[in-house]
Amino acid sequence: MVQLPFAHPYPAPPGSGFWGPRTSTIDWCEENYVVTPYVAEAINTVTNGAFVALAVYAIVNAVQQKHERRFILTAFGFALVGVGSWLFHMTLQYEYQLLDELPMIYATCIATWSVFSYARAKKDAILLAIYIFLGAAILTAVYLYFKDPTIHQAGYAVLTGAVLFRSMYLTITKIDDPAARRNMWKTVIIGVSTFLSGYGLWMIDIHFCSSLRAARRVVGMPYGFILEGHGWWHILTGLGVYYYLVFLEYLRVCLIGKADDYVYVWERGIFPHVDLKSSVERSKNAKKNN
Repeated sequence: MVQLPFAHPYPAPPGSGFWGPRTSTIDWCEENYVVTPYVAEAINTVTNGAFVALAVYAIVNAVQQKHERRFILTAFGFALVGVGSWLFHMTLQYEYQLLDELPMIYATCIATWSVFSYARAKKDAILLAIYIFLGAAILTAVYLYFKDPTIHQAGYAVLTGAVLFRSMYLTITKIDDPAARRNMWKTVIIGVSTFLSGYGLWMIDIHFCSSLRAARRVVGMPYGFILEGHGWWHILTGLGVYYYLVFLEYLRVCLIGKADDYVYVWERGIFPHVDLKSSVERSKNAKKNN
């Protein structure tokens, strides 16, 4: 068998490490504590760094470009998901599993309220927020009682689907500007495709785990890290969530009549953000002066 350069063989799984026996209701395909005794799932842990970095960038951009507080809160919720997921995969402890899973529901609830409250009277928007809060509380209680991850996954899928279809409906029916619609559809297509790609790799990780573990041990570390499908899920879903958050920001400024104040920016043609025109002009002038 050909030995790849700089490859290091995987050690036998030690069974437990620094954080003690697993208490989480889920264990993933990455072998536990084989990279370091201090981190249960090393690749599943560090890949959350991309998720957190994108969420923090979204928060900073939302503050600088004066987007509504709802987008800062949504991005903060997903940053909390990344931190919780980091702790969950590092320790495989149940309390950190909840810090990973439950903020996914709560952050998506903010986006749900945002798209469904459009054009509602203030009183109706407040009532909708109460209904969503009660729904999230009931889902949390049911999940904590049964401790079945399928409940969380189904709830998250329903909320995400509701936000996606409602926002697409608003785009089709309320956005007339061709350039704005092109930017929105490009963002949605890239974001959803990226998200689904991550989901597909996660499913491969689940259903072909034994084959993937064997392949990782054949190629050794660090090459085997590339075959960690759940780690790719973190990176790709982080990107997908970021794209979709940008889409919602632009949809919102268009819906409330502030589109003329903003510019849809594509960094290198693939990385979007929605900036104030005044901010873009200042940046251009600064570059000219330098």
